[in-house]
Amino acid sequence: MIQLDGISCKYIYVAASSQHVGKTTCTLGIVANLLAKGYNTGYCKPVGQKFISLNGTIADKDAVLFSEVIGFRMKPEIHSPVILGKGVTKEFLDNPEKFNFEEKLMNAHNELSEQYDIVVYEGTGHPGVGSIVDLSNARVAKLLNAGVIMVVEGGIGSTLDMLNMNLSLFREENVPILGVIVNKVKPEKKEEIEHYLNIKLKQLNLKLLGVLPYEQSLSLPIMEAIRQAVEGRVVLNEEYMNNRIEDFIAGSLIDAEEFAATENLLLVTSIKRIGEALKKIKTITAAKGLKKSPLSGVIITSDGRQHKWIDPEELNLPYLKTHKIPVITTLLDTYGSVVKVSRIEVKINNRTPWKSKRAIELISEHVDFDTLLKSI
Repeated sequence: MIQLDGISCKYIYVAASSQHVGKTTCTLGIVANLLAKGYNTGYCKPVGQKFISLNGTIADKDAVLFSEVIGFRMKPEIHSPVILGKGVTKEFLDNPEKFNFEEKLMNAHNELSEQYDIVVYEGTGHPGVGSIVDLSNARVAKLLNAGVIMVVEGGIGSTLDMLNMNLSLFREENVPILGVIVNKVKPEKKEEIEHYLNIKLKQLNLKLLGVLPYEQSLSLPIMEAIRQAVEGRVVLNEEYMNNRIEDFIAGSLIDAEEFAATENLLLVTSIKRIGEALKKIKTITAAKGLKKSPLSGVIITSDGRQHKWIDPEELNLPYLKTHKIPVITTLLDTYGSVVKVSRIEVKINNRTPWKSKRAIELISEHVDFDTLLKSI
């Protein structure tokens, strides 16, 4: 393993200006690329909110994802020491002395310090999340003696405004800022944004570690995420619920002109219209010379008034079985379903390995690791 000069272990805390900015994407890419460069690197989600059951205990979803992608044995008390589940904040305010959050954090920190040369901690939400139990991101980074990488969405004026506001909490705690990663930048704006941000960040004595272009593939939901969004049930081909979705179309609007996408389409239609919609799709598929169905999934909607679930036996449609298209039924009408789907916030998870791979590639291509390693 490559050894770092100076102290025995160094710590990076990845924070973000808000939810859904790309904190998990950046953290995963940083950890994987440090490992690829030969650094003995560990990971921890010190404070988590969304968790799953694991061998009789609970652990943050992101920590479980990292254990699968990076390949370490998951120990919840080490890799996900504090979980702020439902009701915890009220219990803390009623009786704070019963909680030993800081002790849990430091126990995990000390064990990780003995195992690794670098430990990368992933923050939670925006910098102030956790303040109600005295565990804001800034406070946690201070406790862990970690330098901060701030992830913020692309732009110039708005990005700098958001950055300045969010860094104020870390400045209050005297936490060192290792640098800034700007995510989700329009590719055609990347060079311009990088140029002007560098000018201002140098004035603020901050390092621009990378500017990541917007990557559509990382924003694509899979059918399981869509099922959750519409509170649906799977009625056919459940084993294909990992299918990705790039666009959706209502069954009543299908025609050759609007049917532009040739793959990964989601059809949203009522049970009355599905037969007609599939006939149109077959006709257009043949006209365009496509070798396979453009559909990756189907939502069969209700009328929004009669709350009746679709019976799988009603789907006597060989096309869906032949092309292995997963089908969801929902009590929402078509409009309500489309609204829910359009509002999905997509995160990397263990059902989307292709997203993890691409996230690691993006960080490798666009983050300056030489500057980062000199900063820690």
